[in-house]
Amino acid sequence: MTARTRDFGLSRRHMLLASGAALASAGFVGRVRAAEPIKVAGIYTVPVEQQWVSRIHKAAEAARAAGTVAYTYTENVTNTDYPRVMREYAESGVQLIVGEIFGVETEAREVAAEYPNVAFLLGSSFMPDAAIGNLSVFDNYIQDASYLSGIIAGSMTKSGMVGMIGGFPIPEVNRLMNAFMAGVRETRADAKFQISFIGSWFDPPKAKETAFAMIEGGADVLYAERFGVSDAAMEKGVLAIGNVIDTQADYPETVVASALWHFEPTFDAAVAAVAGGMFKADNYGVYSTMAKGGCSLAPLGTFEGKVSEATMAMVAEREAAIKAGSFAVTVDDSEPKSS
Repeated sequence: MTARTRDFGLSRRHMLLASGAALASAGFVGRVRAAEPIKVAGIYTVPVEQQWVSRIHKAAEAARAAGTVAYTYTENVTNTDYPRVMREYAESGVQLIVGEIFGVETEAREVAAEYPNVAFLLGSSFMPDAAIGNLSVFDNYIQDASYLSGIIAGSMTKSGMVGMIGGFPIPEVNRLMNAFMAGVRETRADAKFQISFIGSWFDPPKAKETAFAMIEGGADVLYAERFGVSDAAMEKGVLAIGNVIDTQADYPETVVASALWHFEPTFDAAVAAVAGGMFKADNYGVYSTMAKGGCSLAPLGTFEGKVSEATMAMVAEREAAIKAGSFAVTVDDSEPKSS
């Protein structure tokens, strides 16, 4: 796919002519006139329909509709082209750039350092660098919701074999899988796991074929970290657990539960920091936690009443404890292994 750019409420010509650029002082990046919408650009390596990126896009769209930002974005940007697109937006008058740099960490940080007057909020597996005061990082720390979805999955498997399919074994994926597995073991202590990574963020056919193989291997519940897995589950009559977005309506007899990511708390915090002239290098990962409203367990929909009362009582108890701070889901970034 080729890169596509969409512009909402802010033409490229207007950006090039805009005279109000953000200011940088003592490591802070801010804006000139607080009454104007923040100029935000999104740079995405996949289509905005992809689960993970769709959450960023949705939050930006909501802020645009509320009038707090003027938002434009480019999707399907290759890693080799990512630095160029960053520079183009930085030089166009954009005040905040959001995106994901998992495959282009070094180059992206070098570009951010070249534009200290622009705020960068980038998905990353690494922490911010104090030497680059205008680059903050985030990740979807939704292990709380993933753990709760695992509790449900463990109660629904009959074979005790759970299949798990991810994109790449990076911390962002690993921590969700490990949390899910911990949840499964709460209700099915003897559960076994088939785990595979397809080496792509967006390859539904490959994810589907991998899922078929796991079903043939005895898995009757699948963890759908990638698109394509739930399609296989639906065709073969097994169950699936969703990740990041709620696809229950699309797979009403297949997707039992989903761990949802809400990017709005992360995005809104960054926009507020830019608006207040207080944006600096920081880790925004905390805004993805359940306590901050950054994740939740999706409604069961058609599976309401099909999950045991005891299981849902455990889910409710653990959710309350997580929000109260009396129970913490372990953050384990190590690569999960089949068992």
